[in-house]
Amino acid sequence: MITMKLTITKSSNFKTKPDPSSLSFGKHFTNHMLMMNYTEGEGWTSPQIVPYQPITLDPSAMSLHYSQSVFEGLKAYRTEDDRILLFRPEKNFERLNRSSDRLSIPAVNEELVLSYLKELLLLDKEWIPTTEGTSLYIRPFIIATEPNLSVAPSTTYTFMIILSPVGSYYAEGINPVSINVEEKFTRAVLGGTGTAKTAGNYSAAYKAQVGASGLGYSQVLWLDGIEKKYIEEVGSMNVFFKINGEVVTPALSGSILEGITRMSTIELLAEWGITVSERRLSMEELYQAYEKGELEEAFGTGTAAVISPIGELNWGDKKMVINNRQTGDLAKKLYDTLTGIQTGKIHDPFNWTVEVN
Repeated sequence: MITMKLTITKSSNFKTKPDPSSLSFGKHFTNHMLMMNYTEGEGWTSPQIVPYQPITLDPSAMSLHYSQSVFEGLKAYRTEDDRILLFRPEKNFERLNRSSDRLSIPAVNEELVLSYLKELLLLDKEWIPTTEGTSLYIRPFIIATEPNLSVAPSTTYTFMIILSPVGSYYAEGINPVSINVEEKFTRAVLGGTGTAKTAGNYSAAYKAQVGASGLGYSQVLWLDGIEKKYIEEVGSMNVFFKINGEVVTPALSGSILEGITRMSTIELLAEWGITVSERRLSMEELYQAYEKGELEEAFGTGTAAVISPIGELNWGDKKMVINNRQTGDLAKKLYDTLTGIQTGKIHDPFNWTVEVN
């Protein structure tokens, strides 16, 4: 492994940790952060952990004008015996590099940045909450920093990791959420940036999200960008349906984010002897299944929410109330198993967790 000396500057101004019983998502940040810079011809250099602080950018920094940026999201958990666990972190850094490749951003050394993350976590380990349903959210990201308005890839970048103690992503927690099917706006199309975690994908979704919120829905279910017919994903998570005993999730089509919790869910279901069909699923097929009483469960998967049951889908003038707005048995089993593995409460037969020490 290539090595670079990591320098650590400890904060002398420690923040007050928030009450773990009232944590929201992404509002509080720990005492330290990681930074590393890239310059064309030199590569990634100067990794350092520093006190959490504002950063300085030139007004012409290319990320501010052309959204050349990528990010990731993963979590750290504290176990009952006071160990710190990460859940499949290598997959997050692999995906970060895939996103970077799509955005013409230079790759980072995955093994190296994971070792830096561990150092950062050990420094701010007291910020990892232990209350049920809480965790320490980890946000790695890369931004283009070259002061240049040319429409071309930047020649300089900054990689950072910040940490945030969080509660449930949705106010409903593990209780079912209501979702509006979006038929006007498009999230992504084949050949676009839908498979990358890049900033523009999310801000472009705000218009639809605001509209859904105005109707009383927590999130948006996106359809394909060409025919507006086939289900793709929810704004913050991949989506699964249990139809007449069959578990179905949209196939990765080149416009859907390849979720790590999605991958883990499919592998876990396979271990239980439940086959997941990864295929095209239209809203019309889903509605017909609902009309026949065959739509048994629906749930989303993602780092933030882990498993989020869906209790209602609004599709134009059609409302689908799923499982009487109750959490289904499969969604509950998946949630309990995944969070149990993540927090060390149950045995991890897959070696998904990585201990930080």
